[in-house]
Amino acid sequence: MNVLGIDIGYSNLKIAFGSPDSGVRTALRPAGAAPADRFGSRFDGKAQSDFLHVLVGDQPFVAGVSSDRAEMWQRSLHADYSSSDSYKALFHAGLLLSEMSDIDVLVTGLPVSQFQNEDRRKELEKQFSGVHQITPKRKVNVKAVKVIAQPVGGLLDYMHQQDENPGSGVLQIDDEARVLVVDPGFFSLDWVLVSKGQLQRQSSGTSLNASSVLLEQAAKYIGEDHGAIPTTETMENAVRSGKSSILLMGQRVEIKPYIDKASKVLASVTADSIQKSLRVESTSPDIVVLVGGGAEFFKQTITEAFPRLKVVTPTEPVFSNARGFWLMGACS
Repeated sequence: MNVLGIDIGYSNLKIAFGSPDSGVRTALRPAGAAPADRFGSRFDGKAQSDFLHVLVGDQPFVAGVSSDRAEMWQRSLHADYSSSDSYKALFHAGLLLSEMSDIDVLVTGLPVSQFQNEDRRKELEKQFSGVHQITPKRKVNVKAVKVIAQPVGGLLDYMHQQDENPGSGVLQIDDEARVLVVDPGFFSLDWVLVSKGQLQRQSSGTSLNASSVLLEQAAKYIGEDHGAIPTTETMENAVRSGKSSILLMGQRVEIKPYIDKASKVLASVTADSIQKSLRVESTSPDIVVLVGGGAEFFKQTITEAFPRLKVVTPTEPVFSNARGFWLMGACS
């Protein structure tokens, strides 16, 4: 059985793929996608080796690159992202990266606020199902699609890692546990409360004070000290590649102090939103699971917001949702 877990984010495309027998593999690409004619050639005439060439309808697209590589093309930072051509191109790029022609089960996720809309879930299931012409010579058949609340994937991944490494001293998550899962993405930060194995919708939600806003604020702080404001994409690319500094006006600028400063201001606002949503609950969560690519930006503030709880993070949290999606598909 071929299973694909695909997490199409605003900043990164993450996939987890493979059969339950052979095990899971992962892949990560930047979530930039635009028509092929919006990309120029290299100054040295060499081929752009990092491009993924796909089709959206009959139109050639390039996907899986930094969003600032395209000329005269605006990245999609809005709630209707899943209806955009860039999203469709990234979906086809994910199918291409999976190296599969037939996918028995595909699992993906939606932000909590969108997942609660049944029409949106059904629309995405229909969009992902069936035969997809992803390149002129390649088709992929997706037989079944499941859509879940995005942070649930991260919880499944953490629970699987816990099962694989028992005796860590951290509370073992089971059906009795009340688990708060926090998933900081690029466009939105989502959280869900899972109690006795069930999603508590009234205590789950979405905030737009996510990684993109944090990086924008950090860039403004850099501008105050260094006379020029770097683009959000410059900051994003540095974080994605693990670089500690950026080149600005001919000088290297360390970015961590500015990200930490922005995190203290913005993450606390998000923590307040989470705490307010939990007021309807008579009992506090037992543990907080922090997942997603923005986990490092928000860990200190989330820990301070819930000082009596253990805040845990799976290994390689950027892949946590995609791996959890795969686990759900593999168990179906």
